[in-house]
Amino acid sequence: MNAKGDLIARLTALGLSTPTFDAAAQGPAHEQVFHVTVSAGGRTLGRGEGRSKRDAERAAAEAALAGLDAQEEGQEDRPRESGGRWPIYAAVLEGALEAALDLAPEDATLDEVRADAARLYRDLLAELGHGPEPVGGEDG
Repeated sequence: MNAKGDLIARLTALGLSTPTFDAAAQGPAHEQVFHVTVSAGGRTLGRGEGRSKRDAERAAAEAALAGLDAQEEGQEDRPRESGGRWPIYAAVLEGALEAALDLAPEDATLDEVRADAARLYRDLLAELGHGPEPVGGEDG
């Protein structure tokens, strides 16, 4: 499982912004513990800690995914940012990520590439008529 990648894909499918991971280290250099908070769209999605920054980011992404799962199970009627849930097509998402990476300038940040990939993905699905699915009991 690639929790960070899965989280990015989930947020893209939901039409939400790219997640940001904020890390802080505590303790002496030989015994540091990293604390990471992952957020998107101005709200905290999860927190994690680990002996390395990578482990803490993974734990935070896993917590965010668990929170999103619980939210979907318990609050299906809650409106989402884009008016619905975008379907996940792994091959299309992978292609959008590759295209965004190929088109990105050399000095682009990872968050910029992710945001471009999300836009490409949503635009392509919209052009193909696979836009967001209605949430809750909405009539279309």
